[in-house]
Order: sequence, then structure tokens, then C-alpha cells
Amino acid sequence: MVVEKSYPKRIAIGSDHIGYGLKEDVKIYLAELGIEVEDFGAHSLERTHYPLFAKQVAQAVVSKQVELGILICGTGIGMAIAANKVAGIRAAACSDTYSAALSRQHNDANVLAFGSQVVGP
Repeated sequence: MVVEKSYPKRIAIGSDHIGYGLKEDVKIYLAELGIEVEDFGAHSLERTHYPLFAKQVAQAVVSKQVELGILICGTGIGMAIAANKVAGIRAAACSDTYSAALSRQHNDANVLAFGSQVVGP
């Protein structure tokens, strides 16, 4: 029996200036999977404040504008903490695929946060 993977149709993504480059790579990958991506910024390498983007992505998830969210900063930790301040968000900071998969499957995480200084493209 072949089980096909099912992907969300729409994902919100956000980063600070440190995560900007990896965010752009992730957007390309998601598009190749046929997933529509709503990009909340950052839109350049100009210095930014990560909580602004974490809040915007988190609000898009809880309002059901998108199915899931992805946040990228230096480590993923700050983004996860900021996103978890929004009621209804279960953001997990993960630095490996096993933890990321289990955070979704077993903990029903609706936002994945990771760090561009911790993982690579």
C-alpha cells in the first residue's frame, strides 16, 4: 500500500534579518511542493525585530488565514517564545527533522521555528 504525503495548502512564513536568506530558500522549496506561501517578512537583510514577524505569522495561523506557520531567526528560540504569546499557538523550536516531525505529529505544533545559525539549507 502506498501512502501519499499530504501537505498543507497555505503556510505563513516570517523571519528576522538573520533568518532572511534561509527563509527565501524555504519559500522556493515549499513552492516546489505546491504549497502557497504568505511571506510576512523580513524582506531584506536590514536589521529587524523578530517579535513583530512572530506575532504576524502567529495571528495568521490562529485566524485560519493559513494552516501552519514557519519562523526563522538565529536559533529559532526567540521566535518560538514570541509566537507562543499568541493564544492558540503551539510553536516548537526545532533544530532537527525528527523533533520537527514529532512536534507536529505528537504535540500538534502549528508553528515551526528554527535557526539559520543552527540548521542549513
